Amino acid sequence: MTSNDATTVATRRRRMPSRGQLVTMATVVVLAAGLGLTVRGLGSADEALASFDAASWVWSKGKGELARINGTSARVDTRADVARSRGHQMQVSQSDRFVLLRDVQSGAVASMDLTDLQLYWNQQTQPGIGVSVALHRDSAFITDAVQGKVQQVDAATLQPIGEALQFPPGINGGVFDGAGRLWVAAPSEGTVTAIEPGESGPARLRTDPVAAPSHDLAVTAMSEGIAVLDRTTNALVRVDDKGAGQPTTLPLGGPGELPERTEGDVIAVTVPDDRRVYTVDATGVHDVAVPASGGEIQPAIPYEGYLYVPEDDGTVHVFDQNGQPQDPIDIPQPGGDLELDVREDHLFINAPGSTTARVVDDQHTVRSVDKDTDQVVGGDPPPVKTPPAPPKQQKPKKPVAAKPGAPRSVRAAAGNAEVRVSWQAAPDNNAAITRYVVAGAGRTFQVGADQRSLLVDGLTNGETYKFQVHAVNRKGDGPARSSNAVVPTSDVPDPPAAPPVAEAKPDGTIAVTWPEANGQGRKIVRYAVTAVTEGVTSPIGESASASLTVPANQVEFGKQYAFTVVAINELGAGSKASAVSNSVVPFTVPGKPENAAAATVAGTAGAVTVTWTAPADNGRAITKYVVKAGGKETEATGTSVTLTGLGNGATVQAEVTAVNEAGAGPAATATARTVSAPTVTVTGVDPTFNTAKVAFSVNNGGGTTTCTLTVTGGKGSTGSCSSLNATGLKPSTAYTFTVTAKNAAGSKAGTMAKTTDALYGIATCINGDSGDQRTYCDRDVSGRNGNEIFKVTRQDDDQQAGWVKNGVRLQTYCKKSGEEVYAYVYNKNKRSTWWIQVNYEGKTYIPWAWLNLEGGDDLADLPTC
Repeated sequence: MTSNDATTVATRRRRMPSRGQLVTMATVVVLAAGLGLTVRGLGSADEALASFDAASWVWSKGKGELARINGTSARVDTRADVARSRGHQMQVSQSDRFVLLRDVQSGAVASMDLTDLQLYWNQQTQPGIGVSVALHRDSAFITDAVQGKVQQVDAATLQPIGEALQFPPGINGGVFDGAGRLWVAAPSEGTVTAIEPGESGPARLRTDPVAAPSHDLAVTAMSEGIAVLDRTTNALVRVDDKGAGQPTTLPLGGPGELPERTEGDVIAVTVPDDRRVYTVDATGVHDVAVPASGGEIQPAIPYEGYLYVPEDDGTVHVFDQNGQPQDPIDIPQPGGDLELDVREDHLFINAPGSTTARVVDDQHTVRSVDKDTDQVVGGDPPPVKTPPAPPKQQKPKKPVAAKPGAPRSVRAAAGNAEVRVSWQAAPDNNAAITRYVVAGAGRTFQVGADQRSLLVDGLTNGETYKFQVHAVNRKGDGPARSSNAVVPTSDVPDPPAAPPVAEAKPDGTIAVTWPEANGQGRKIVRYAVTAVTEGVTSPIGESASASLTVPANQVEFGKQYAFTVVAINELGAGSKASAVSNSVVPFTVPGKPENAAAATVAGTAGAVTVTWTAPADNGRAITKYVVKAGGKETEATGTSVTLTGLGNGATVQAEVTAVNEAGAGPAATATARTVSAPTVTVTGVDPTFNTAKVAFSVNNGGGTTTCTLTVTGGKGSTGSCSSLNATGLKPSTAYTFTVTAKNAAGSKAGTMAKTTDALYGIATCINGDSGDQRTYCDRDVSGRNGNEIFKVTRQDDDQQAGWVKNGVRLQTYCKKSGEEVYAYVYNKNKRSTWWIQVNYEGKTYIPWAWLNLEGGDDLADLPTC
């Protein structure tokens, strides 16, 4: 897809328009056709042009779709297929007119104008976490926090407007307040700056100090201005057009975090390490303890007097204004961190790694949203069964926390009347480090946990200085470690003349190189390298040569990093820092796929389905998955695949590996059996005179099995694999019943022989009209008190076999045509040429007119003789 490629958006509504909407809708359809846009089921003009009330655009990572959720209906009404970013992390910023997207893995930036519902990829940034997009009404910015560059862009075309504003490397923020001002924080300086967008470019409105230099800062955008948390001292301060207010020091038990935006006047500070949230408002500071549910909590969101605290296991803890817990919100299988956003008086909770979301209204009513459904107004999709989510796994309890250990590699480099002290991180001993304390030159300094370097100025050249550094966590102060002794001097080397060059290697390391510095007559004995990322500036290592390899896992995969270099001479004197290097994103092979499982494909021979959850991509997008099983190899782009040709009844072990630019990661394994041919055992036959119920058991071999009953001379059936029925059988007849079970791997049969029951008839010679007994049924006539039985099918006295009284039950065999008999006074006027062969003095015959068959007196129940 080129930079000007557009992504189609499909609108899913089907209401018919009113006459007054036709002109507007016709315009939209013509525009859509010209842009190659598929618009289906336009409901009304305001829908086609994107109604903005109570709506939020959210990302579905697995589907690669951008979906608009209507907060009022809690349904998705519009979708954009962003196939190029399927499986990627996406930054989404939105206003009533535009939506900006940034693909974190590729760095591509797109703008969608909601009047034409098209995505245009018109900007490219450095991939990885470190660049962000921000949108307010028609004003847009792209902030490169690592390089310290803030660029205003046109919201529609993404082209730059004016010159970029330059800040020190390692800023954070880049968020709009409700008044339309962009705010950035510079931890290295301890300042925040308000930026106003303009038609010819951005302008700095004001810069306010909010902390000492080298303190860690977190910001949240408010309706006007921002709130800034000094994470080093736990001081919270509001900053607006009038400047910084009075700070409030919070009793935090660990590093605090703020949400990107805060609606209203309640500011929530979350301490993940302590599982507590502190709220600050006009009434003071309040705290809430968050119960454990198996994950790690994320920044809390205040909304309409309640507090919503997301957890990375898919739970959102809810507390009322008194801090009392309410029913939590659960999103099964969230597939990553949740995203909470307050827009248009609704709270939207999105799980980018899942197909589900939640909408909460101002009465705190929670409704579920299926981002993957077509069930919108007028829609009628087939139902989709969602497999039940596995039970949440409780994470093991954290080990007992203790005071931190001593910082590593505490080094000092002298400059002209100054000393730069740097160190490597101290062991946190299971409690996050909140700050470092540097003591020396008669002074004490506090430094942010993410900064780990300090420039101490105002010193005297020629004097010797030594500094001590110790870490602090919620358990207290750890042991100190001393630096080398240094002597400030004006005899300092130059920094490297050109910026360093950084290169991320596939093994997870980063190679940093730079030109040798000019020692101004002194020997350069080492170089100190500092890593810069979003909001963080920390020493990363030292080298005696003009290159350094940053080991894998020392920096975070998927985040942007840049580097500066300080040259240090034989006197221990250091140069100024070099210019910042290019930004790179460290990467290595992906992690092992999670939740790998294999299952029999019941309807296909020799097949298993393998599913898994995407692992950490470790800095580069996963391009494919390779699944190996049975000596075969299959590639997939999704998180499931069906493997075939593996043989029947085979135990298959499948290996799944994820592949990115660095190569294939470790394999996950799962095992399943393919379908085997079924077996069947007939366990019994229960016959009547003309039917039989056949019972049997089947081992289906793991497949979808159908069962069929056959019987020669009768009618079998197909259906249940536990019992089947045969019909159309003859009485007193031996049959062989055969049950055949069949699945994708083959078929097997079982048999059993059984004779059907006899069919009986009742000899009847009672007049159906009067009930009188007459003539042959006259008991007073000796020897003639019943119905006659004949050896032939006619009333031949010479072939008479005997008499049976009224009500005698006779076993029948078959029917045979013969002389017509009209039972005018004997059996309800029955008249027939059929004679029934019965068991009386052998096999003899009685007219059907004189006999009523049991089971309904149906001649069809008897075969023909």
